[in-house]
Amino acid sequence: MADRFGRLVAGTPREGGPLPVRLSGYSRQAAPARAQVFDQALVWVAVGLMMFGLVMVFSASIAMPDNPRFARYSQFHFFTRHLIAIATGFVAALLAFQIPVATWERLAPWLFVGALVLLIAVLVPGIGSVVNGARRWISLGFINFQPSELAKLAVVLYAANYMVRKMEVKERFFRAVLPMAVAVGVVGLLLLAEPDMGAFLVIAVIAMGILFLGGVNARMFFLIAAVLVVAFGVMIALSDWRRERIFAYLDPWSEKHALGKGYQLSHSLIAIGRGEIFGVGLGGSVEKLHWLPEAHTDFLLAVIGEEFGFIGLLCLIVAFLWLTRRIMHIGRQAIAMDRLFAGLVAQGIGVWIGFQAFINMGVNLGALPTKGLTLPLMSYGGSAILMNLVALAVVLRIDFENRVLMRGGRP
Repeated sequence: MADRFGRLVAGTPREGGPLPVRLSGYSRQAAPARAQVFDQALVWVAVGLMMFGLVMVFSASIAMPDNPRFARYSQFHFFTRHLIAIATGFVAALLAFQIPVATWERLAPWLFVGALVLLIAVLVPGIGSVVNGARRWISLGFINFQPSELAKLAVVLYAANYMVRKMEVKERFFRAVLPMAVAVGVVGLLLLAEPDMGAFLVIAVIAMGILFLGGVNARMFFLIAAVLVVAFGVMIALSDWRRERIFAYLDPWSEKHALGKGYQLSHSLIAIGRGEIFGVGLGGSVEKLHWLPEAHTDFLLAVIGEEFGFIGLLCLIVAFLWLTRRIMHIGRQAIAMDRLFAGLVAQGIGVWIGFQAFINMGVNLGALPTKGLTLPLMSYGGSAILMNLVALAVVLRIDFENRVLMRGGRP
């Protein structure tokens, strides 16, 4: 097993040896061609984002012990916990990479059921932990696990598995789309009970994306989209605090909102404005000094904008665009090889990471209403980092099996 894993990482061929080559009258052994077993560029971009995120989490949280609420924490508290989350996620990703895609396909329905059970459990007093009025976490000692993060991966796998099973009836609304809509609706009701509308929005977009990529009729797709837009509109209209967030987003500088629902957005814009083109330098942010709430989680991008300026934000946006595009390419490659489940899973994960990054960036830049979604791979949050890494490991496994098949082998 160790020898096999060593060959996988090194990218050396399993069979055959170097070919004899005659150069300038001498018989030499040519170095064996090293075929990559998975997309190494994807790995390095993801690692680069995580390491940069680790540095920025430390920068954004270093002054938090000055706050009486965090007085018992050291300056390295959030940095250390974030590092532990990355290490835990790396181990989980290595294990996830060893699981064949066929096994993920068999487990998909059971993972979805398990996610539902955890979403119900987090609402039970004594099991779920309440933070800032929301009951979203289950304490596991070394980490506070957020079931909604597992639900995102579970929905990706379940929706892909569902589309494979319903491929013959994908043009029929009641047989193909309605059961999936009911399943997502159940997840949505549980998430709204926490409440976590941001996670529900991401999950709904993931499910819609997989249905569309799986070949659901365009008219049905736009019908579902219209229903979701109306549903979210009704939820906002019937909730005073959600409605207030929309008004604060439209005018965050007004006297009514500047110190209320528009406080985070206004200080996020101040931070990004201070960064100008090249930023004030690493560690030089003023807004992270107790002005900008959640600077190390939902508004980490604002601190990056202040310390690295427009250039830093542009590089980050390009990195996420490349990452999303590459994941979608791996999915298209799998579909071209008649591996529909694998392809839809990869593309679903691409939709997840790309859409969540888009929402987080839009919120920080004031282009979208404030919503509690972290920046994938970067923001502080143990369960988010853990599930992001497991999801990327599944993508790398899909890519690995694609490459094995292209070389004429069996995954």
